[in-house]
Amino acid sequence: MNIVDLIDAEHSTVGGKAAPLAELARAGFDVPSGFVVPATTYQAAATALGLTELSNDHADEARSRILSSRLPDGVTDDVSRALKRITEGASTDYVAVRSSSIAEDSDDASAAGQHDSVLALRGTEQVCQAILTCWASLWTERAVAYQARQASQAALGMAVIVQRFVDANVSGVMFTGATTAIEATWGIGERLVSGHITPDSWRITDSGIVERRRGSKTERTDRRDGQLVTRHTASTEQEELCLTDRDVLRLRALGEEVSSTLGGPRDIEWAIGDDTIWVLQARPITALVPDSPAPALASTADGCITTTGKPASPGIATGPVRLVRGPADFPKVKRGDVLVCQHTDPAWTPLFTIASAVVTETGGVLSHAAIVAREVGIPAVLAIPRATELLTPSSTVTVNGNTGHIVVEQ
Repeated sequence: MNIVDLIDAEHSTVGGKAAPLAELARAGFDVPSGFVVPATTYQAAATALGLTELSNDHADEARSRILSSRLPDGVTDDVSRALKRITEGASTDYVAVRSSSIAEDSDDASAAGQHDSVLALRGTEQVCQAILTCWASLWTERAVAYQARQASQAALGMAVIVQRFVDANVSGVMFTGATTAIEATWGIGERLVSGHITPDSWRITDSGIVERRRGSKTERTDRRDGQLVTRHTASTEQEELCLTDRDVLRLRALGEEVSSTLGGPRDIEWAIGDDTIWVLQARPITALVPDSPAPALASTADGCITTTGKPASPGIATGPVRLVRGPADFPKVKRGDVLVCQHTDPAWTPLFTIASAVVTETGGVLSHAAIVAREVGIPAVLAIPRATELLTPSSTVTVNGNTGHIVVEQ
């Protein structure tokens, strides 16, 4: 079977991202309608291309083979028919195409940000190429390294989910539990989950909203026809919280219902469009978020500079600062270094098995990099303005991922 309607999808063939969405759709939640190209279709194509063992030794060649191939005619025809079905009656015919590995979104391995998604597409040709892109992302350095750490070959099963695209006014991530944590930003949420912006955040308990924190939200991304356009936000957008208290409480109630339906606390990606909260992903929480701390820049009694950001992954580590501005700096990273950067990217996660800690200028504690840092077990402190200036390569720092404090050793 080349195509499975999302509402009929089962985990064994459609992967960790699609299966919970299918369960939620069957239960009546607002999940964008869609279909899945099951893992069996990928496996047949990979076998035909001679790709069987997941390894970095021939990852570049594997990606090249996949991206230069074409979907079988039968699959293309089925995709075309399914696209017409899910977009019929919709306000637009744009869709999102997302990877759904058999091994991702499990109880102990999220694979957060490790595989590709392609957004705001229309038409059979674009969607079929995006399916190949998702397949090829199984063979990126970051995905292979992550899977090697999990000591499993299960990720050789790669399904792809295609859904109606949500033109969101606000998007975000929510971790449910005794305390619900929410992070949100204007527009489409890709730059939030990738750690490129510092979002607004809330914490909610049975007593109500117990914490509100305004992020910088310096950018927002929206669809303009077939392009995702990122622009700088106006000062009014930066100063205004992007969710009302009513929205926050609606989200918490939704999170509790999703958790109850799926059987435990969940990491939920969501988007609000036309006053509807759409559930885009609902995976198990693999590691808890540290509690929020307080203040900013200070000096200790012995003259050591201390700065504070968001504690994103618990633990304490000391090491030399290594400024990383992009992939060109990756070879410079040595075991035990403290990564200090403007923001991280999913492609950077192989460095997390080498570094002793991570410090960034932007980002939220529910971002992909923060999730992976918690899974790997290294401290992470995010959203420290000018961190790349304050923490110089000649210095040694202690990173406290429990409190968010950074101490520069003298």
